[in-house]
Amino acid sequence: MIQQEGPGWRLARDPARKAFPVLIGGEGWAIELTQDEWQCLQSLVVELTDQHQQLVDQLLAEESVCLEMERQPWWACLDGDRHSWSLQVILQGDGEKARGAEGCWSVPAAQAMATAMRTTWDFDQ
Repeated sequence: MIQQEGPGWRLARDPARKAFPVLIGGEGWAIELTQDEWQCLQSLVVELTDQHQQLVDQLLAEESVCLEMERQPWWACLDGDRHSWSLQVILQGDGEKARGAEGCWSVPAAQAMATAMRTTWDFDQ
């Protein structure tokens, strides 16, 4: 089992739990994810943070940026400036038995959670 957490964020992975092996959480919320939901969310957040990193040198100190991306079943938004940002995610339930959820990580929990996601993404690749 892998468990990482800090102020305002939490990530736990337990491959022994077949149906929902991943738990993500923030301030006052948490959701268990399937492996497919987790892998999709990871790639989405990695891509969003990569896009932000590419824009950092183009942004003035007082400029803000809002990056949104959708990759079924997720929608995500990175909102902030060149140094700090928040991250909002929505799991879009589709169909009769599909789940839906919404969560967000504020500054600096968003950066810590994204770093944890990237670390597990890089490790899994």
